[in-house]
Amino acid sequence: MAPSARQQLREFFRGIGLRQVRLACGTILFAYLVSHFLNHALGNISLDALAWGVEWHTAFWQFPPIAFIFYGACLVHSGLGIWALYQRRQFGWKAIEPLQLLLGLSIPFLIIAHIVGVRLSHTLYGHEKLYPQELYIFFVGARQRLWPMLAVLVIAWVHGCIGLYFWLRMRSFFKRAAPFLLAAAVLIPTLALLGVYQGGRTVIADSTDPAWRHDNLSAQHVGTLEQADMLDRITSGMTIGYVGLLALVLLARGGRAILERRGGMISLSYGNGRTVRVPKGLSVLEASLRHNVPHASVCGGRARCSTCRIRIIGDCSMLPEPSPREAFVLGRVGSTDPSVRLACQLKPTTDLSFFQLFTPHTMSANAHASNPTRIGQERYLVSLFVDMRGSTQLAETRLPFDTVFIVNRFLSAVSQAVIENGGQPNQFVGDGMLALFGLASSRQQACRQALRAAAQIGKNIEELNEFLSHDLPEPIRFGIGIHGGEVIVGDIGYRDHMVFTALGDAVNVAARLQDMTKLLGCEAIFSEEVRITAGLAADALPQQEVAIRGRNEPMTVRTVDDTRTLSAVASGDQVVAA
Repeated sequence: MAPSARQQLREFFRGIGLRQVRLACGTILFAYLVSHFLNHALGNISLDALAWGVEWHTAFWQFPPIAFIFYGACLVHSGLGIWALYQRRQFGWKAIEPLQLLLGLSIPFLIIAHIVGVRLSHTLYGHEKLYPQELYIFFVGARQRLWPMLAVLVIAWVHGCIGLYFWLRMRSFFKRAAPFLLAAAVLIPTLALLGVYQGGRTVIADSTDPAWRHDNLSAQHVGTLEQADMLDRITSGMTIGYVGLLALVLLARGGRAILERRGGMISLSYGNGRTVRVPKGLSVLEASLRHNVPHASVCGGRARCSTCRIRIIGDCSMLPEPSPREAFVLGRVGSTDPSVRLACQLKPTTDLSFFQLFTPHTMSANAHASNPTRIGQERYLVSLFVDMRGSTQLAETRLPFDTVFIVNRFLSAVSQAVIENGGQPNQFVGDGMLALFGLASSRQQACRQALRAAAQIGKNIEELNEFLSHDLPEPIRFGIGIHGGEVIVGDIGYRDHMVFTALGDAVNVAARLQDMTKLLGCEAIFSEEVRITAGLAADALPQQEVAIRGRNEPMTVRTVDDTRTLSAVASGDQVVAA
């Protein structure tokens, strides 16, 4: 395995924590739930449709490899839910999060009777309980079982939807997909419950027929009274065992709290004069929430963002080592300083002084992330850096106001080209500018928009040079760097001085490609990533391998001597079929 591949694999496993495992298992269970609900919805057609659907449903989920993954996910997800009840020390985040935990812990309690009655009875006695038998029990034989079953369907669905919401809300596509996801979240369970109701009505009518009862309620299907009594005892035992396990967890929480208080308290100083006393074992973020100290945390303490970062004041040698997940997140944001830690992961054992790196006035753990784009979101964008050449020499020979006038005319020409091609001027640094593409378009569109913008920049600057020809000893020259990739976009700054911008490796690479245009003597350089995503032909422009500062391996780029030639390339004349 190549070193880079090993490094990528190592980084992948560093990013996996208990939350990621729980999310993966929960996604598998939610996929099963969707399949089961769609099967229930067939009851709106007929019992035959239900029977047809359950054959396909069972064939897929009982296929040995799939069944192994499914049952493993059930056990792991349930176990991690119980562990979360023990581990969680602070329930003051948002009402929806303790609700999700409570709903998840109630599912095994409500579903035990169904699992024993269907799966275990089939394993022990070979019973064939399908929709006719189950619907008969719920609507005719033991109607008191219907309401717990309907309740567990709703609870499991709401629990899964909350989990998906927490996972997807920070994704770039969520805002566009939210109306469709909401429609599915309402329609699927509604159709499923209606399907159960319609199937139950059909069974009530059919059960009056002795022939139907003979075919569907035989001992082979529903078992004998002795077998039913044994299954009831197993159900009772498993229910008592589960309730006892939850009680043990609650007792363990109480015991832990007593031991922690006996083990001593520590002081946390926030660098602004505020100091709190907490037991050892709490994370810094949990301590902030317990004492109502505002603390930024976009992801709610899930180690999926770095907004809760703190900088330790003083000696860091006594701090616990970062967990693999914390090291992964800090690595993603390029933090190698040992004094910078994630407040949601750091559990100090001694007195600690620190200050927060992100202002809590705009981002707090108990504030709703109503606009994730503004508070931080990971998404694919194309960054275009453009810089004016020779502005320093220009300033040495001209009056300050004349220099400012020329630079502003240059930036106006560049900004006009960016805006007209669907981009957004983002940062102005002296005589340079960062533009972002893809905030409201697809990846391919963003890459093509950036290339077309580069072409128009060349045309606009040519016109500007003609306009200023009488006043400039030589034409204005420029360099452009373009690269696409995953970046973090959001508001950066302090209080009233917040600006919306992008951070990440892709932005840095675009800036370095712009610098490289000086060495290679060209007007623009864009990465192979942009060429491939835009769908340009492989032979459209010269290819070159260059070394990028901060990267171990050389990078393939395309050089453009005259940006005006990009107009034909990006307009589709040399675009290959996607």
